Order: sequence, then structure tokens, then C-alpha cells
Amino acid sequence: MEIIDAWCQHPTPRHIADPIFASLRRWNREEQPDPNAEIPLALTLGAMDAGGVSTSLISAWVAPRNVMISNDEVASFVAESGGRLVGVGSVDISRPMEAVTEVRRCVEELGFKAIRVLPWLWEAPPTDRRYYPVYVACCQLGVPFCTQIGHTGPLMPSEVGRPIYLDQVALDFPELTIVGGHIGYPWTEEAIAVATKHENFYIDTSAYTVRRYPAQLVDYMKHNGKKKVLFGTNFPMIPHAKALAGLDDLGLDEETKGLFLAENTKRVFDL
Repeated sequence: MEIIDAWCQHPTPRHIADPIFASLRRWNREEQPDPNAEIPLALTLGAMDAGGVSTSLISAWVAPRNVMISNDEVASFVAESGGRLVGVGSVDISRPMEAVTEVRRCVEELGFKAIRVLPWLWEAPPTDRRYYPVYVACCQLGVPFCTQIGHTGPLMPSEVGRPIYLDQVALDFPELTIVGGHIGYPWTEEAIAVATKHENFYIDTSAYTVRRYPAQLVDYMKHNGKKKVLFGTNFPMIPHAKALAGLDDLGLDEETKGLFLAENTKRVFDL
């Protein structure tokens, strides 16, 4: 069965070694990575192979103080991947005009399929006025806006990841396709409520292994949320094979499994 990863990164040394992730390395008992070590694309493609994943959407990471993975770097990874990687851009929301121009470049010149901005990096919820020009540009260009929902792993405020903020965004921009990554925990029911209410709002499971999916989400997937949940890993945080381990234990029928693993992502991102 085809598998597509809706949230992945091919990391740069700047991304891997950024101090903002130090708390996660401590939790996982990882050593501080070498910020000068080159990371071959084969690392990401090999992890995909090990998990049986055919395609991954890889994202840029634009933060207030550090472009951890640039849009041009993502474009180069995509070009090198032989069609297995799909680009997702990111922008600096503190500079609205430049952000809109960059969204257009990402889609029209680089061929990216979505734009992602992480609220915790900016310490600003998705209702902040600085996001709104980006929403307009995404609507005009017909690409999804991707973001993080749920608590924040790094030691940054989690409140900005409350899924309910996206209820207002979806009311203001009913044309906008929104994908909330990381399940929304501990506000998973809140995320499901927003997805149920708004036709163009979706949830992806990145940053969680199958065995950690909340029961409410699995129940939603089996019933009225069959077409609303997308598989994701957040690689390199979670390798693809580890993210998928135990999939059959969820008790999904073949139709639901196919929608979750690939078909929903194909439809949402127009792949």
C-alpha cells in the first residue's frame, strides 16, 4: 500500500544543532550534533525506504533569528531526490510584503505544494495579524497552509498551538486549506472539533508514533474523519519505520488505511 509522509524535514546542520532543540536532545539522551557536519540526502531517503514510504513532503524552517532550512535548500533537496520529495515553503511573517512575495516564489518558481509557519517559533497564535497576508497568498495560489497544533516539545510556550485558534482562521478564510500537524495533543478533541466543523481543515499525525495516537483520534479516523487525517512522521525526530510500527493494531479497514496513508495527502496537496 502506498505511503506518503505529510510532514518531514531533510535537516541542515543549522537545523539539527539549533539550541532551541536542546531540551529534546536531553530527553532523548542524544549528544550535541556537529553543526558543521553535512547531512546526505541518502539519510532521509534511506529512512523512507526502511518504512516503505514512497514520497515525503519536506519543509523549510524559517525562524525569527535563524533560517534553519531555507526554501532554496529545500528546492535543491527536491531536485536531487528523483521525484520522492515534495517541497513545502516557509516565510518570515514579521515582513508581510516580503512574505507574500516569497510565498509566490515558492509556489510559482520552486514548485512547492504548501506553506508552513510554526506558531511556537514566532510566539504568536495563527490569529495574529502577521499571518493574514500569508493566508491571502495561499488562497490566491491554491496551496494549503500548514502549521503545528498541540503542545510544544522545545521549551517554548504551548498556548499558541491551541487548535481552537484555527477555528477563527477558517471562519475568516473558508477557502483556505489548513493542515494542523502533531495531532493537537493535549487538545486533540479540540482539533477534531475544528476538523469536523470546517470542510478544509485537516489533521496530520506527525511527531507521534502509531502506538501513541490518542483513542479519540483513532475513533475519528474510523468514522466521520476518514478523509480528514493524514499520516506524518516529523522525521528526523521519528524515523518512518518507527512511526508506522503497530499500524495494523489500530483496526482500520483497508479503505480507511489507504486514505490515511496516502490518498488524503494526495488530495489535500494536489499531488
